[in-house]
Amino acid sequence: MKLTHRQPGGGSPILSQWGMDSEYGVLRDVLLGPMDHYSWQSGNAMSRRSQRLGRRFDRETARAQYGEMLDAYRQAGVNTHILEPDPVLPYQLYARDSSVMTPWGPIVTQMYSPWRRGEWKPVLEFYRDREIPVYDVVTAGAFEGGDFMVLEPGLVVCGSSGERTSPEGLAQVQDWIEAEGWEFVSYRFDPYFLHLDVKLAMLDHKLAAACIQALEQDFVDWLRGRGIELIDISYRAMLELGCNVVALGNGRVLLPKDNTELAQKCRAHGLTVIDPDVSMFTAGGGGVHCMCQPLRREKAPG
Repeated sequence: MKLTHRQPGGGSPILSQWGMDSEYGVLRDVLLGPMDHYSWQSGNAMSRRSQRLGRRFDRETARAQYGEMLDAYRQAGVNTHILEPDPVLPYQLYARDSSVMTPWGPIVTQMYSPWRRGEWKPVLEFYRDREIPVYDVVTAGAFEGGDFMVLEPGLVVCGSSGERTSPEGLAQVQDWIEAEGWEFVSYRFDPYFLHLDVKLAMLDHKLAAACIQALEQDFVDWLRGRGIELIDISYRAMLELGCNVVALGNGRVLLPKDNTELAQKCRAHGLTVIDPDVSMFTAGGGGVHCMCQPLRREKAPG
């Protein structure tokens, strides 16, 4: 049996029960990583900053916060699915990175950090066991899901620091997406910022949160040229993962409780804010966006 169903040259079948064509269509199913074996890793710039500031990881607090996040999804009408935990994968919690969802199915990625390289196995098993057709598997260089955004139907934006998403991994995925007739735009940034979703997140149709100070001006101009309004957040808020949020659709946004700056601005734009406390996880280097991979979103509004 063939492992993947991507058609060389394009024309791959669009999935009927799974997939997404935007970052803001109504979220119906989401894949979450387990927190069973989670711990802060020193190779992550955000967790190093937390430890320098004297913060400490507390497992019981983290467990309670994880439950609060699950409840928030369920109360928003989202079906939650959790990866099978593996004791040797401390950052398996951040399910955004080990795969990305497209209209044609998930792409299984290749992780950059040594302690994350085995994450492909449980995520591939998850898709296989639930009979979700895998589009393809990245085999060239590193490619992590926090850099991949289905900005709107027909358009993917992908960040690349040269590390977590390497030029080789970027080029492979770009070839696949463009073969399907979609536009693919890449954006290069410094490795300190980990992933693009630290600095940018779609909130709703033509509305995004961004730390403009941390983005190159030509990229900001390009976003605005596509008709996307940017809600600017401060550099300090970005350091606390203030852009790392999840659009739930229908004008609802899931964001960390500590993210008061963006919460106020979202409410001013008429959005409904759902804000579980996930401070034990943001301090370790990943927010609510990092912890989830959409499995099914309704088609984006035209």
